[in-house]
Amino acid sequence: MQRSYRFVRICVVLASAVATFALAGEPTQDSKSVNEIPPSFTPKTESFDYVRRTAMIPMRDGVKLYTVIVIPRGAKHAPILLSRTPYDAAEKVKTPSAHLATVLGDSEVVDDLVLKEGYIRVIQDVRGKHHSEGDYLMNPPPHGTEFNPTNVDDSTDAYDTIDWLVRNVPESNGKVGILGISYDGFTSLAALIHPHPALRAAMPINPMVDGWMGDDWFHQGALRQLGIPYFLVQEADRDSSQKWWSDHFDDYESWLSVWSVDEMAQRYGLDQVGFYRKIKEHPAYDSFWQSQAMDKVLAKEPVSVPVMLVHSLWDQEDIYGAVHVYAAIKPKDTDHKVFLVLGPWFHHQARLNGSAIGAIEFGSDTAAYFRENIVRPFFDHFLKDDAPPADLAAVTAFETGTNRWERLSTWPETGEDGKTDPASLFLQPNGRLGFNQAPASEPGFDEYVSDPAKPVPFLPRPIHLEGEEGYHDWQTWLVRDQREASGRTDVLTYTSDVLTAPLKISGIPTVSLTASTTGTDGDFVVKLIDVYPEEAGRDPKMGGYQLMISGDIFRGRYYQGFDNPNPIPANEKVRFRFNLPTTNHVFLPGHRLMIQVQSSWFPLYDRNPQTYVDNIFLAKPTDFKKATIKVFNSGESDSFVELPVVTHQ
Repeated sequence: MQRSYRFVRICVVLASAVATFALAGEPTQDSKSVNEIPPSFTPKTESFDYVRRTAMIPMRDGVKLYTVIVIPRGAKHAPILLSRTPYDAAEKVKTPSAHLATVLGDSEVVDDLVLKEGYIRVIQDVRGKHHSEGDYLMNPPPHGTEFNPTNVDDSTDAYDTIDWLVRNVPESNGKVGILGISYDGFTSLAALIHPHPALRAAMPINPMVDGWMGDDWFHQGALRQLGIPYFLVQEADRDSSQKWWSDHFDDYESWLSVWSVDEMAQRYGLDQVGFYRKIKEHPAYDSFWQSQAMDKVLAKEPVSVPVMLVHSLWDQEDIYGAVHVYAAIKPKDTDHKVFLVLGPWFHHQARLNGSAIGAIEFGSDTAAYFRENIVRPFFDHFLKDDAPPADLAAVTAFETGTNRWERLSTWPETGEDGKTDPASLFLQPNGRLGFNQAPASEPGFDEYVSDPAKPVPFLPRPIHLEGEEGYHDWQTWLVRDQREASGRTDVLTYTSDVLTAPLKISGIPTVSLTASTTGTDGDFVVKLIDVYPEEAGRDPKMGGYQLMISGDIFRGRYYQGFDNPNPIPANEKVRFRFNLPTTNHVFLPGHRLMIQVQSSWFPLYDRNPQTYVDNIFLAKPTDFKKATIKVFNSGESDSFVELPVVTHQ
């Protein structure tokens, strides 16, 4: 009996425990969900002064491109401003805020158009980057060609995007403008190839146009090796998460640790990256480069869309493109659709403060002037329904030296205000410079030794381009004082007498250098410099400042044509002809002109081995040798820079 009672009691206790356990494991009405995050969250944005939408816009081949659409609240019949970018559209409008001004930030050329004029802002990831589908090609060549056998490129993607926008954004008036800086400037130019009828205006700013002749990748045959890290960041993965690293603080030392560019590329695994392989396969200006140069491509197109090309006079990245597109398409501009702006800026400074570059001050915020007096009237006139008039000059150019804006009818000047006539500035014996050719004399040349083991730095060392200070050095290097270079024994320096009257140049200076080398290849860097008076009065630090107005590099193997590399005959006189970047400058009385000649600009440009090899990317350490360079300066073996001098009628 006792045993039965105890057995029953144990069973009851066990049953109670089981029941309790079962109840604990079974969720009640209040505890069915243990996840405190809702399946989807809808932000409350009714108080925001804008509406933000995203869309995956389908292209003709089925690929969908991620697009951010920002609409000022209450907008109706509003124009659309489109940019197409490889730099993450979502990041460009990421800042959380109820106010559109904060979302756009201070980095947009068109802030005021969106904020004050009610424009719709659209930013799209190009195919293959970030949130867009498809395969990425760096600056893809035109479709249907040898180098792009598909039926799509940035022109077709722009067309399909615009077509979708005007059909699916009910707040718009059906008129679209496209704009962008640098790579986004390239995509803006691409939209002009067989453009969509709704595209009514384009503004490419500092656009990438010809990566071999004078924009990002090469300058007249010399590789801009500091652009190599860009290939890694852009093409190693879709979201640009891979970063360049270095075990040297001084970039000069880092690049000096290798001889060839390919040695550095292999160190970072860049042989896996498609665009690097392409440039290594095409070191000369062959059909690969010529077929995708946007000035050549657009020269074959009719001018049907109003376009304003924006050029920066000290653009450290894309100093070639805008003016060459202008030269290519302006002759076909029969109804005044093509405009040109030249500003005193570094790359992309048009969207920032334009009062100065480094030590060089301009007396006003030139970028703000551009945005208010040129950008706004241009887009308002061509995109608004009421089409307000625009008092726009065909060419608006800032004249450095005098620091004033000019309104011109042509570029270079050929109108009532003056015309451009070439004038030869001769290198003369004893380091002199003048507009008169020196008579034949002995020895008739100056010489220096170019040593690939000790190249001329393009900035004072240490050269460290990371961080805020390094980025500032990169932005401003073209206006840095050139006195350090003029003190080197491997840099020739020629200086004029003090000017007694102003001298204005507008256009492209052309170098004609008679030189010889003991090697069979070599580079020539020529710099045109404004030398300030030794005492600068109110600004003593500018006393004797050597401001580079225009300078560039030329790879000697292309002396018979950029598509035709050949060894330079050793110890023979050869005339090397090449262009410098566009200028619009006045050398003031009391100043002097200077020309510097050297054979390296390191580490921005790769070192020439000075021994001819078929592909410098693959040069071996034993190929790099010292060479003695002679630059001839008198008689028929003269050397000069042809300046586009403006004379007043």
